[in-house]
Amino acid sequence: MGKTYERIDGRLRTFIEAQPMFFTATAPLAGDGTINLSPKGLRGSFAVLDELTVAYLDFAGSNAETVAHLRENGRITLMWCAFTGPPNIVRVHGRGEPVFRDDPRWPELLGHFADIDPGPHGLRAVIVVHAELIRDTCGYAVPLMTYEADRDLHGRRFAREDDASLSAYFAGKEHVATSIDGLPGLPLPLPPTPAR
Repeated sequence: MGKTYERIDGRLRTFIEAQPMFFTATAPLAGDGTINLSPKGLRGSFAVLDELTVAYLDFAGSNAETVAHLRENGRITLMWCAFTGPPNIVRVHGRGEPVFRDDPRWPELLGHFADIDPGPHGLRAVIVVHAELIRDTCGYAVPLMTYEADRDLHGRRFAREDDASLSAYFAGKEHVATSIDGLPGLPLPLPPTPAR
C-alpha cells in the first residue's frame, strides 16, 4: 500500500509535477500553537530542484503562517493527491526555509520557474524544501475531480501593486509580519523586486 522513496525522480517526480495543486502543512514548536494547512496552485509555481529538493513560489496573501513556522523551526510537509487517474497520495516531509528577495540565491531560484510570470502575483519569497522522508499511499478515498483551469483572480488582484504598495498592504494585515501565535513572519518592508 505505502512505499518510502529515497529520492524524487522517475514516476514519482512525473506525478508530482503533473498535479495542478498541492498542500503544505507547518506548525510552531509550542504545543498549543496553531497548525497551518494551505492549498497551493497556479501552474508553474512549483519546481523540483534536484532529487531531494523542491521549491515553490510564495505569493501575496493575508497571512504568512508558513513563513513564520519555517523561520522558527523549519518543519514542513507537502502533499499531492491524484484527483484524476490512478489513486495516489505523495507526501514529502522535510525542512524548509523561506528565501527572500534580498537573498543572493534569489535570481538562481527564480530561474527554475520559467513557466510563470511571478510579477502579477506579489511574489514575496521562494520556499525551498529539503526532503527527509518521501512516501506515497493509496489515495483510495480521494474523490475523482476534474481540473478546469487556474483562477486568474490572484494575478488580477495583485498585478496593480508595486513594491511600496505591496509592503503597505502586508503591513495592514494582522498576520503577515507576525503569525497568529506571535512568531516573526514576513520581514517588512519588502526589499525591491530584483531584476529577473
